[in-house]
Amino acid sequence: MELANQTSVKEFILLGFGEGQQKRFLLLIFFTILYVLTLAENLTIITLVVLDAHLSRLPMYILLSNFSWLEMCYVTATVPRMLFDLPSLHGIISFHSCFLQFYVFFSLGTTESFFLSAMALDRYLAICHPLRYPQIMSHDFCYALVGASWLLGFLWHLFPVVLISRLSFCGPNVIDHFLCDPGPILALACPPLGYAPNVCQISLNTGILSNALFVMLSYGVVILTLLKASFQGSRRKAFSTISFHLVVVTLFYGSLAAMYLTSAGESASDLTKAIVIFYTAITPFLNPLIYCLRNDQVKEALKRLLKRKENLLMRKVTA
Repeated sequence: MELANQTSVKEFILLGFGEGQQKRFLLLIFFTILYVLTLAENLTIITLVVLDAHLSRLPMYILLSNFSWLEMCYVTATVPRMLFDLPSLHGIISFHSCFLQFYVFFSLGTTESFFLSAMALDRYLAICHPLRYPQIMSHDFCYALVGASWLLGFLWHLFPVVLISRLSFCGPNVIDHFLCDPGPILALACPPLGYAPNVCQISLNTGILSNALFVMLSYGVVILTLLKASFQGSRRKAFSTISFHLVVVTLFYGSLAAMYLTSAGESASDLTKAIVIFYTAITPFLNPLIYCLRNDQVKEALKRLLKRKENLLMRKVTA
């Protein structure tokens, strides 16, 4: 029985990395360790912000803790499936599961773009309008930014994904990739494709470019403001803070630009897979380190938490 959209393909075959058994085993170990460390890092940040009375009041760390939760969801959308398929020569994913992964993965990626814009807005207000910052970046406004980022992220690609899923897939069902990406999926669709490729391309490009432009403008104004600042100490501290933000932004948008702004992911070469691996598995691991490695407030919060745990343990021992 065919699906309602006249799709005869019931499942797709993911070729994955196509390496030898030994190489796949090494990749399985590497990405398993990376995945566990990524979850541990981001969970640590969330725990610190939630339990520390000081950090939990600061908008920057409210955004950062929600960003860490997003990173955990983002890496979980692809890596566990990849780990499940690595022991075999290829993986098999159902038609509906493939499009669900496609939708969730791209929605989380777009949500991350909006989060980066929200964090850029926070730094802009804190540095360029310090006197008005507490009134503008209130808790209500901060959580409104969080909610808007999630909502816009999951609405942005809804129509393109539904449009592509309504195409007919009646021929080959082999995807030369380790996840369901729009380029390889569209390559398997039977003509006519209609407006689906163009709608998908426009959705991807506008989501990336609009947020990237906002981030660049925000940090551009911030840098100009800091260059005019008279107090050297505060300027050095502010530059140190936004430099880490800029590294994360560069890693995220740089990898996305290399992948989607050129051909919307039509090619699944080894280079393309490496780029996808970088922004699906590597950057979620690096981001917590970049944000918090030299962050004094996070270090102090970690010390307070460890001291609190130590005191609690001592009380239990002496009780």
